[in-house]
Amino acid sequence: QVQLVESGGGFVQAGGSLRLSCADSGRSFSNYMMAWFRQVPGKEREFVSAISWKGGNIYYADDVKGRFTISREYAKSTMYLQMNSLKAEDTATYYCAAAFTIANSPTREDEYDFWGQGTHVTVSS
Repeated sequence: QVQLVESGGGFVQAGGSLRLSCADSGRSFSNYMMAWFRQVPGKEREFVSAISWKGGNIYYADDVKGRFTISREYAKSTMYLQMNSLKAEDTATYYCAAAFTIANSPTREDEYDFWGQGTHVTVSS
């Protein structure tokens, strides 16, 4: 059973850094795609980044490329999102997600079978 738990959110000034973690407490860190999405109240959830089972395929949204880095640590069944050069517009609740198969695109929210509860990031300008 996949059970995703995010942590690492918080308050940071613009230009600062945060690292989000997503642990699979079900310890079934198996061969599935994992991703980060984010959502601002009143807006749809949007894709941030995704990483395949062995890390060979990595995807980023255009507005985070060069600033965010996604990774997976298999020994700890954990995925990370290192966020640098944060901007006020990065303020959102960040969710991690897992998908056993990707039918169309790893950037699509409807591809994912399991979701965490979210962790909030606030970036002050």
